[in-house]
Amino acid sequence: MNRILKLQNTIQPYAWGSHTAIAQLLGQATPSEHPQAELWMGAHPKASSKVWFQGRWQGLDDLLRQDPLPFLGAAVVKRFGPHLPYLFKVLAVEKPLSIQAHPSQSMAEEGFLRETQQGIAVSAAHRNYRDAHHKPECICALTEFHALCGFRPPEEIHALLDPVWPAAYKAHLNTLKSVPDGAGLRHFFSRLMTLDKSQLAPLVNEVVEAAQKLRGQESAFDWVVRLHGAYPEDVGVLSPLLLHLIRLKPGQALFLPAGRMHAYLRGVAIEVMANSDNVLRGGLTPKHVDVDELLRVLDFQSYPLEVLTPQTIGNQEQLYPSPADEFELSMIRIQESRDYDSGQRLPAPEILLCVDGKAEIHWEGSSKGMALARGESILVPAALARYRMQGQAILYKAAVHSKVILAEK
Repeated sequence: MNRILKLQNTIQPYAWGSHTAIAQLLGQATPSEHPQAELWMGAHPKASSKVWFQGRWQGLDDLLRQDPLPFLGAAVVKRFGPHLPYLFKVLAVEKPLSIQAHPSQSMAEEGFLRETQQGIAVSAAHRNYRDAHHKPECICALTEFHALCGFRPPEEIHALLDPVWPAAYKAHLNTLKSVPDGAGLRHFFSRLMTLDKSQLAPLVNEVVEAAQKLRGQESAFDWVVRLHGAYPEDVGVLSPLLLHLIRLKPGQALFLPAGRMHAYLRGVAIEVMANSDNVLRGGLTPKHVDVDELLRVLDFQSYPLEVLTPQTIGNQEQLYPSPADEFELSMIRIQESRDYDSGQRLPAPEILLCVDGKAEIHWEGSSKGMALARGESILVPAALARYRMQGQAILYKAAVHSKVILAEK
């Protein structure tokens, strides 16, 4: 497996996707017939990429099952089994995604076993745990990107809610002040999420009506009104007043650990995550919401919002810091005046996506190399020791975290 392989990837046509962003990236006609929400690169069983191998397109997941070592390397197989541990995506968010959080590894293992023993089918709409893995993720903006991420401090939530909160529920709101730290926020949020629909709908409508008058003073109020237009009377409409509202500039990123409540609102971004499908939803969705399980998973502590900027690790590569074992993300900028050289690689798989320009890739044994244009992606197998690129291009690279490979050497 001493060669680089071109990828053929699946587009997920979720309703919140864009009709232009992914189509433009891939050089397709715009607008697309259906919304295009996510471009998946990896070996997830739901939509594995295909690779051009032995003269035909073959599923990457099938090849990993048949002969994982050349593709993944011994260290990855030892740590994660015969599976690519990350999923690489392009997200094109035209409409807001659901409010959600992901479980820790121990919670995922326990929840998957519990639901399996209860006889709930993995494909069932009301199933929370579709696998036994956690799902840390990193989102990196390609355009201006709006998101919600993590609870605001209780006093800040109180200050935002107080001018728009219905008088009939003021005692409920005062819990944020009377009970210290995350315990008060947990109590407030739990009561909010368990309100009967007959109470929740008028509460949300009153908050939106009041927020309408204040939307010019604070962007959180503006987003409350916008979300209400898309999901009327949904409890998630209130989330901009509870969660940090952030606007990422192109090149900025966020890391989302277990238990961190979040939602993506608008923009185009690169995303890399552990290869899991475990999601606990909390609003802005017609899909299943398990309030009890969500409350068990959520981290109610308030953390300072940390926007990630990449660290330079070479003249042409910048790395985003990640605590996750499954992945790390970097950006490579190739200039015509200087080739990019990977150096002696760690024996682990990489996926590279070209988002701008055009590059040519060469490796030992390649006679002509391989052209990589905007929107195209490649798999660099673990067995390939080194490669170099030339041209004028910007690429994003997903890889297994180097600390895992070094620890196993």
